[in-house]
Amino acid sequence: MKIGEILISENLITKDQLDKALVEQQRRGTGKLGSIMVHLGYIKEAQLVQALGKKLHVPGIEIGALNLDRNIIKIVPANMAIKHQMIPISRVGKTLRIAMVNPFDQGAIEAVRFGLGYEIEPVIAAESAVLNALGKYYKIQGALDVVTSTVDVVDDSDILQGADSIEIGKGIMDLERLESESKAPAQQFVSKMLKMAVDKKCSDFHVEPYEKELRVRFRIDGILHEIASPNFALGQSITTYIKLLGGMKPDERRRPQDGRITMKAGSRLVDFRLAVIPTIFGEKITVRVLDKANVSFKVDDLGMDMRGLEYFKKAIHNPYGIIIVSGPSGCGKTTSLYAAMTDINSVEINITTAEDPVEYILQGINQVQMSQSAGLTFALALRAYLRQDPNVIMVGEIRDRETAEIAIRASLTGHLVLSSVHSNTAASTVTRLVDMGVEPFLIASTLTLVVAQRLIKKTCPHCRRQIRISEHVLKEVGVDPERFSKVALFKGTGCENCQKTGYAGRRAIFEVMYMSPRLKELVLSRSTADELNRAAIEEGMVTLREHGFMSVMAQETDIEEVIKETAEL
Repeated sequence: MKIGEILISENLITKDQLDKALVEQQRRGTGKLGSIMVHLGYIKEAQLVQALGKKLHVPGIEIGALNLDRNIIKIVPANMAIKHQMIPISRVGKTLRIAMVNPFDQGAIEAVRFGLGYEIEPVIAAESAVLNALGKYYKIQGALDVVTSTVDVVDDSDILQGADSIEIGKGIMDLERLESESKAPAQQFVSKMLKMAVDKKCSDFHVEPYEKELRVRFRIDGILHEIASPNFALGQSITTYIKLLGGMKPDERRRPQDGRITMKAGSRLVDFRLAVIPTIFGEKITVRVLDKANVSFKVDDLGMDMRGLEYFKKAIHNPYGIIIVSGPSGCGKTTSLYAAMTDINSVEINITTAEDPVEYILQGINQVQMSQSAGLTFALALRAYLRQDPNVIMVGEIRDRETAEIAIRASLTGHLVLSSVHSNTAASTVTRLVDMGVEPFLIASTLTLVVAQRLIKKTCPHCRRQIRISEHVLKEVGVDPERFSKVALFKGTGCENCQKTGYAGRRAIFEVMYMSPRLKELVLSRSTADELNRAAIEEGMVTLREHGFMSVMAQETDIEEVIKETAEL
């Protein structure tokens, strides 16, 4: 029986779906029928694998459900795995279990048996799953293996000497030139990582030393993906080179260090913010990628609801008052603050910032980097700014009572103050200030607006499929089933474009709490965060979860993602 007939006999697809899949296969001119039906959303990968196993009488395996060991992956060279479309799954003694698109390809099996000296146990897997795994585990790793195959470990003096030829640390560097002129394996590896981070639009990547291996992970759309395992012997050389690029001390290995690189990538400038910290097995490196091309500093592009956007614009154009953006680390608070400053920036307005660290350079705005070692703190900077006659002051974060009180004093003397606080909701931001020791009457007289925000992942447009969620499940998570009864709900099934996550890209959700006279009275009476929240909702505030559900109805994300990101609320 053919695969289509088997799927029909198992009641997994209809005759009409099979006909459509055959038309799609003919249109493409390539691709296996089973993989096309998975792509069209007619069946799941696990169902296809089960059907293939039944047809071919060999065990089937769902690669996407496995956490593959990179030490096993390394047994089969990248060129061999890609050529024969195979993925090593496990090893028992001298027997290697390999997932293959075609488990009857004797030429591929013999190539592994004689080339690597292992007995082969073939199992079948979906073509799409094998191709995705090859892309994840081999294509990147294969390129890096070329760089690190020769363990040419050089000492720090050699790297320092080689750096002079490409003007490292002397202003803006050219990423393409850095890659082409790097000679040592560690230098080539670092330049490839930086370029790959820009190309893949990752927000940060990590180089992590362990007892016997070095691991590299990229964070894409908020999810960490392991993408490479460079030769462990190169670890110290990689760390030294990254420190050198970031203007840090290469010989200081006992204390944390921070650095920064600005590079030209094509026609744009990209900043890399570096942080190095010692661990028991070496120094761990985190590199944040700050690419202006991927960020919009326009207020209208933030994604606020209409009411919230109106209040936000009104507040940032006030001559005085305090505006606070709240949320956890990495939720986009700095982007919102930068958008506010960009919107009001003009030659008539003096804007000064105190940041730790400065993330993006904004033209026409005086940005100051805080330095704990030099004694330049938020509180000290704020005091100094009041003698600089600014119209607008942006404080990166209010962390303590001293900073909060100076910010309030600046607002009382006719300045507009923008800042951020780590809190879960807009209402809890007010109680957080009270907990710091700020008097409620000062908060009520100066606080104009509070914005809470989160980042939620958007469903992948390439693999998203319409789904149905039972009323029982919706009620269990506190969602009214009637609300979504007439709305088409979508969820990503996972594909090579989204690295099998089902999501591609992120957007922000907000709740914007305008400090009305009623809310100010509640602050003066030391009301709880719940009381403030209820009053704000009665006055029309859209909550974070409600804004997330608006994104679900706009078919940008799914209910599961919204509930996960707003679970504590």
